[in-house]
Amino acid sequence: MMKQNKIRKCYRFVNKNLTSYQDKSTKWEIKKWNKVKEKLVPCKNGLHASLTPLQSLNNIYGDRWFVAESRGKIKKKDDKFCASEMRLIKEIPLIVIKRFALFCAKDCLKYYKKRYPDDKRISNCIRDTELYLDDKISLKKLTSAKSAAWSAWSAARSAESAEKKWQNHTLTKIITKNLKEAEE
Repeated sequence: MMKQNKIRKCYRFVNKNLTSYQDKSTKWEIKKWNKVKEKLVPCKNGLHASLTPLQSLNNIYGDRWFVAESRGKIKKKDDKFCASEMRLIKEIPLIVIKRFALFCAKDCLKYYKKRYPDDKRISNCIRDTELYLDDKISLKKLTSAKSAAWSAWSAARSAESAEKKWQNHTLTKIITKNLKEAEE
């Protein structure tokens, strides 16, 4: 375990009512520090988050996504950590995850097309998803491409390990752009 004097940017999810997933007694208020005194044990005790937005997508425990800050004692485990002090800074709109999933699907499409050049289901699903996110088609129309969407998701997951650094950089850019637009 290490003690951190500096404030570290991180990412985490919380429930709709701003409670933690595992410890419902932990109430969050934006920009207010939460502190825990018990021994830090990843996945059990402490205030949990991930250092990168991409890592946080492996730890979706809640309905709302935030840029957060941590300080104090830190204990790391895999793609997450727990800290003795943490606060929520700014909520990330969930449309960011949808846009990122679409971006990954589009990026992975080239691999799918090499293997199945005549299968247009994935291309059509990606097109329809983009149209839906831009409010140009209905949810009913998008739902008709559901099975293809699962295939696109599967293709995106298979390419993830080779592109984590690039994806994290892209996701960070999308977040920054979205947060700036929200402030305007």
